Amino acid sequence: MLHLLIHLDRTDGPMTSEAAAAMLGTNPVVVRRTLAGLRDAGIVRSNKGHAGGWTLSRSLDDLRMLDVYKALGEPRVFAIGLADPAAKCLVEQAVNASMAEALRRAEQLLVEQLANITLGDIAADFDRRWRDHVEGRADA
Repeated sequence: MLHLLIHLDRTDGPMTSEAAAAMLGTNPVVVRRTLAGLRDAGIVRSNKGHAGGWTLSRSLDDLRMLDVYKALGEPRVFAIGLADPAAKCLVEQAVNASMAEALRRAEQLLVEQLANITLGDIAADFDRRWRDHVEGRADA
């Protein structure tokens, strides 16, 4: 979604769900469903009709990665987890306690970082990378 939001900022006029889905390699229904959550959070707006589609409601500089994460329902951050949350084995209980605390701390740190990065920061990084690419710099 971060990718799509930056494209929405760079597009003249609204972007249809179909165009967004083609760009992202997914189904328009998935795009509409996801953007509906972002619309409810005031991040995007939708216009119906012939010239309709999705546009940003806020500037990229006023939009933090944390805003998007929250608007998406705060999805699970890590794919790893406890093998058996209700373990009977005392060793596994000890492992679970350590693992749960480590995951809690890591998620807390990640959320703090998301609060510090705006989509404007990401777009500026893209602009720099694009300039380097166009100018043929080796590190681009």
